Formats: sequence, structure tokens, C-alpha cells
Amino acid sequence: IWLTPFYPSPQVDNGYDVSDYCDINPDYGDMTDFRAFMKAADARGIKVIIDLVLNHSSTEHAWFKESRSSKTNPKRDYYIWREKPNNWESFFGGSAWEMDELTGEYYYHSFAKEQADLNWANEAVRAEMEQVLAFWLNEGVAGFRLDVINNLTLVLEFPDNPVASGEMEHVYD
Repeated sequence: IWLTPFYPSPQVDNGYDVSDYCDINPDYGDMTDFRAFMKAADARGIKVIIDLVLNHSSTEHAWFKESRSSKTNPKRDYYIWREKPNNWESFFGGSAWEMDELTGEYYYHSFAKEQADLNWANEAVRAEMEQVLAFWLNEGVAGFRLDVINNLTLVLEFPDNPVASGEMEHVYD
């Protein structure tokens, strides 16, 4: 069985805007329900894989809230912040940069503005996500479907993407 996102989420993008990677959206139950489901699946010889969104989190995630609390917050580098945006466009349309009034800088979102991209150049982000993977493996999942895994690498000098015939070519993002 493949489970699409079932984590707590504001539901801007059908749960792909995760606000807590290690919990269950109350609309679907709680961890006790999940464990019962996993036990029932195992009893029937059914393997369960889950959708996991490693590229971005919801702007409602605790990491992002801390990240935007100040430019010196230790979680600031969990996300991609810039003083000035380049020409990158969101795959959902419009600029991929959103001004944060609190700190006066822009954060990068390759999808909805409520889905801030994580900074995979930061070792702490990679370590956090390894803990998330370990959490769900310890809960018995057999594997993962990794959403937009191709988006984890960016050209960190942030050059403008080329535009041909009025269309953005996503070369550097």
C-alpha cells in the first residue's frame, strides 16, 4: 500500500505542505491508529510505503517559524534566504521568492509560497531528514516514495535562469 501525505498540514497542496514530519494529521487519526493499521497490514503480508516530501516544508512547520524569527536564528540556514531574488519562477506560477516582512529577506519556494524549500547544502537539514526517515522505518514502513526528489540540488550562486520564447527554462533550479 502506498500512502500519500498523511502528516499534519495546512492542506495548501493536498498535504505536500508538511508542518510535522513525525505525526499524523488528526483528520486521519493518530499514531495509535497508524500503529494498528501497520500491524493489520503486516498480519496480511502487506508492505506499506509512504510519500515523503524532502524538498520543502510548510511555512507552518516549527523549523520555518524559527528560521524566520531572526537572521541569526540557528534554523535560519535550514531554508534558502536571499536579500534580493533572482528570476526563478515557481512551478506553480509567479516568482519563486517570497518577501518575509519580519526579516526583510526573501525565501525560496519552488512550489506554493506556503512550501519553503529546505536548504540541502546544510548538514543539519540532512541530519534532521535522516531522523525522519529512521522514525518511519522504526514504525514499520517498508519504504518511501520521495516527492520531487530531483529538486534537492540547486546552483547555489543563484544565477538567473534563461528565458526562451517567453518561457522560463529551469536550468539552475
